[in-house]
Amino acid sequence: MDKSLKIVFLLLIMLSASNLAAQKIGYIDSEYILNKHPDYKVVQQELENISAEWKKQAQGLDKEIKDLSTLLKAEEVLLTEEMYQQRLELIKLKQKESQEFNSRIFGINGQYFQKQAELLQPLQSKIYDAIERVTRRNNLGMLFDKAADPSAIIWTDPRHDYSEFVLEELGIEDNK
Repeated sequence: MDKSLKIVFLLLIMLSASNLAAQKIGYIDSEYILNKHPDYKVVQQELENISAEWKKQAQGLDKEIKDLSTLLKAEEVLLTEEMYQQRLELIKLKQKESQEFNSRIFGINGQYFQKQAELLQPLQSKIYDAIERVTRRNNLGMLFDKAADPSAIIWTDPRHDYSEFVLEELGIEDNK
């Protein structure tokens, strides 16, 4: 009985191993797909416009600080100690406002990155759905993203690149 149990166990291991060996693996390049998608160019342009406006505001704050500092240096000899300290405090306050503005807009969880996520989310959903359909249609067990950070893919065989299938699924023709 012990010997037959070992044989059954060995057969089960062999069957499960053969299923694992038969799984297909592929990869995509999400950066390539995004750059080919026409909606991505629209999103990028909108982000550039918003970013330019915020940068202009940040530069305005920096110019105001620079102008106040220049004026303080020019009038330094004419000011009393109390007036000098008041203007110095005003400059420090403006510098703090500038830093807070830059952090609020361009910081880690700043408005720029929130806006970027908001604008890209519908496009990313479309691409993900297309990826899922391609994966199911081609019976892939795994699909890697070559553009992901950090990418563990060192070398790829173009035969396993499914990026064009995803573009086709999205209805985007390759105009190389």
